Amino acid sequence: MPDDSEAMDAYSRVVSTVAATVTPHVASVRLGNGGGSAVVFTEDRHLLTNAHVVGRHSHGVATFSDGSEIDFDVVGADPLSDLAVLHARGETPPPAQLGDAGTLVVGQLVVAIGSPLGFSGSVTAGVVSGLGRALPVRQGRTARVIEDVIQTDAALNPGNSGGALADSTGRVVGINTAVAGFGLGLAVPITTTTRRIIDTLLVEGRVQRAYLGVVGVPAPLPDDVAERTGQSAGLRVMEVVDGGPAERAGLRKGDLVLSVGRERIADAQGIQRQLFGEVIGTALPITVLRNGAMVDVYATPAELVG
Repeated sequence: MPDDSEAMDAYSRVVSTVAATVTPHVASVRLGNGGGSAVVFTEDRHLLTNAHVVGRHSHGVATFSDGSEIDFDVVGADPLSDLAVLHARGETPPPAQLGDAGTLVVGQLVVAIGSPLGFSGSVTAGVVSGLGRALPVRQGRTARVIEDVIQTDAALNPGNSGGALADSTGRVVGINTAVAGFGLGLAVPITTTTRRIIDTLLVEGRVQRAYLGVVGVPAPLPDDVAERTGQSAGLRVMEVVDGGPAERAGLRKGDLVLSVGRERIADAQGIQRQLFGEVIGTALPITVLRNGAMVDVYATPAELVG
């Protein structure tokens, strides 16, 4: 009769290996009466989590899978990307290896590790169900959009937020977020853009962010438009946030965004790359395809607050 190691199939071996690799770097975090998860990502005892996990708190306690507890301070948070950086006051496990979500493909195996419902070191697995999603959320009276999230069918529950989404090599390619409440597994990707946000939080403690207030998904351009523009895809507007800059500029549900600031757009990340502090209060040209015709509008991004 085969022993346990022989009986494990390839899928189980990958998931168990990733779990063993990543779990020591993931902590359960408590702030006030709430909490979630966080991932050690620097040698200088910094942890990465969700902005909605820290809320308005300035410190908390992290508990690792070996039972060790460490106090931490909140360095900074960026609600638009739903990322926050923490700094532990004592020694932490070594950092997890960060990957690049830009290399992900739909159908790829991913493993989620966090502390759902307070059960630290919990592991679920699934596949990448979708890429380039945009997630509208509301915090108090402030509406915002988290851009370019990863959709996965790995089960996520309250407490998973801030935990690691890892690829089959054990690299952290996303930070899980459970703000949706739709029964979907979603994660903020680790990309060039989010690394810029994280670096800014480390240095300045905040990111001055602009927002437009559109939710969209990548969509192919009609053949004639693609031939005329040399562009194969754009961003289909699925929702326009009430009262946001996009609505005031006249953007509509169903518009196909071709360019923002004269730069071609093929996904939500293409917009997010431009929405840093320097564009706040400036008229940003946006070209959309609407009812077969190209339409130019000018939106004035506002600073994200709240």
